[in-house]
Amino acid sequence: MSRESGGGAAQAGAPVATGPERIRNVLVVGAAGAGKTTLVERLLVTAGVLNRAGSTDDGTTVCDFEEVEHRHRRSVGLALAPLVHDGVKVNLLDAPGYVDFVGEVRAGLRAADCALFVVAANEGVDEQTRALWRECAEVAMPRVVVVTRVDHARADVDGVVAQARDAFGERVLPVYLHEGGRLVGLITGDHGHDAQRAALVEGIIEESEDETLMERYVGGEEIDAGLLLADLELAVARGSLHPVVPVDSTSGVGAGELLDLMVSAFPSPLEHPMPKVCTPAGRPGPEIACDPSGPLVAEVIKTTTDPYLGRVSLVRVFSGTVLPDATVHVSGHRSAWSGDADPDASHPDHDEDERIGSLSVPLGKAQRTVPAVVAGDLCAIGRLSRAETSDTLADVDAPLVLEPWQVPDPQLPVAIQVRTKSAEDKLGPGLQRLAAEDPTLRVEHNEETHQVVLWTMGEAHADVLLDRLAGRYGVDVDEVELRVPMRETFVGPATGHGRHVKQSGGHGQYAVCTVEVEPLPQGGGFEFVDRVVGGAVPRQFIPSVEKGVRSQMRDGVANGCPTVDIRVTLTDGKAHSVDSSDMAFQTAGGLALRDAATRGGTCLLEPVDEVEVLVADALVGTIMGDLSARRGKVLGSEPAREPGMVVIRAHVPQLELRRYAADLRSLAHGSASFTRAFARYERVPDQVSSTLSPR
Repeated sequence: MSRESGGGAAQAGAPVATGPERIRNVLVVGAAGAGKTTLVERLLVTAGVLNRAGSTDDGTTVCDFEEVEHRHRRSVGLALAPLVHDGVKVNLLDAPGYVDFVGEVRAGLRAADCALFVVAANEGVDEQTRALWRECAEVAMPRVVVVTRVDHARADVDGVVAQARDAFGERVLPVYLHEGGRLVGLITGDHGHDAQRAALVEGIIEESEDETLMERYVGGEEIDAGLLLADLELAVARGSLHPVVPVDSTSGVGAGELLDLMVSAFPSPLEHPMPKVCTPAGRPGPEIACDPSGPLVAEVIKTTTDPYLGRVSLVRVFSGTVLPDATVHVSGHRSAWSGDADPDASHPDHDEDERIGSLSVPLGKAQRTVPAVVAGDLCAIGRLSRAETSDTLADVDAPLVLEPWQVPDPQLPVAIQVRTKSAEDKLGPGLQRLAAEDPTLRVEHNEETHQVVLWTMGEAHADVLLDRLAGRYGVDVDEVELRVPMRETFVGPATGHGRHVKQSGGHGQYAVCTVEVEPLPQGGGFEFVDRVVGGAVPRQFIPSVEKGVRSQMRDGVANGCPTVDIRVTLTDGKAHSVDSSDMAFQTAGGLALRDAATRGGTCLLEPVDEVEVLVADALVGTIMGDLSARRGKVLGSEPAREPGMVVIRAHVPQLELRRYAADLRSLAHGSASFTRAFARYERVPDQVSSTLSPR
């Protein structure tokens, strides 16, 4: 049994599309456990790609081919499985359902022209399902609903369809009904379901561009099925109607009808709105069209590393035709759209010309070479050494950059350290490669806490990243407690004396100074005042005292944290005509500041973030209570753009946010999200300060 091709042997040749009108790019999306991967297996068997379906339990499916997926027993990456039905190439993109991997869903939404939204008949519509529906709606992706597990003992197909209509609107309408172990079509056939057929036909006709069609239908005329299918395709492409198809992935009932619907009623790449383009310099670029003869504009949707093939780039071709051995321009310019010169150090701007190596069409893990790939199609390109996810491939003589899709901001920080010294040299390159593959990973080398921090989407995402780091790159790491960059300041005015006197033969060291320190208001920074009279400290050494004070502020005076918001006044001192020096007064200045700290006392300051939580209206009280328990100050709430959702704003200490991404997911059952931005530093309450250990 081949792991590369699932439970049965794959077709010998790779399917090749001759034009965009003969292509359907379909993203299979839905909540974890809804049966997406099993559905893809059944469709591949029905189309003759596989002889028999693989099993998710056995790890033999086409789309779950990574070792990390077998170990974690869940889909963690976007996988491509193409098939041909009635002469049309259908690119099925299987997306993970677990919320940690929403970045893979967004990449799939960029590559696809329609989403196959999977809902299990025994589970129904939960909060995670609603969140994924919002992801699709945010980019106006056409959606078709598939009800799976119709053979389950607790299956309730009609109830799930009713739930979907309540959750997603009245335009969720069945095209087929599951009845007696078979499907009954509502567009064609005499089936006795007049009310349901009428609702579907009227919904289709309302979207028709033929204004006479409704009048003819109301007048009793039987509308031709071909006309209804054409208008159904138009309604699906507009996103104004969401057909429902039940499929039994075990027996295959409904799989053929679903493939027929894909070919006849799913939009082609010709109906897909083109992304905006600009030049590498950031100027507006020309409009592009899905034309195989147009200029080459393609985008890296996903980047993986194969132990034998090296780096493999999954690419959506928006314009032009990709040919093997051609030279293309690879551009990564997120800053052109963000306005930031370096918005993310993990993905810096870059430009280079690279030669395309192998050109293939994947079937899960298997790579099958093809002679060319036209606009609207998907392919894999090997050995583009610098291409990263969301980079643009274009003609060398006319490079363009596609506006990147919105990448979710990772909010769960994980601090790591290597287990052995020998792995330190491999850590940096390994993390760099992981970041090139996964835009939802942000790698931070915190100079203040001296920690390597991986900003991830959640615990499952972090586990997969660490698994890949060890398995692919041989770097074993341990998670360690995340340190939050604290500050300290003086609680009141104090006087400090610094005396640095040493004599060890030859020139000695002699410097004495007296300073007065007083706290400034929050955000006051640092002020240095010279009030020395009578030349007690020679003029040339006054800057030395300031330099020593600043150095001591960076190192901290009590807790090892940088000292902020103080005014230091130099009032007196002593010098020696021979032994005084710049370094001696620097040392004395630092000693004086530390002496003042012991006299006047200091306190810790903690960073506070402004947090915005997007949550369902029913959970507002729960989330507000949790924020208050985290020492947060709730600023208010307001309705979100999405119906039934609320945005809560609060100021919360970073100490309380270290695991908030995981905790919020548990509280809201995966349906809430949050963003945060630094607001200010605030004094740590005494009861909290006593529990913190100095660095």
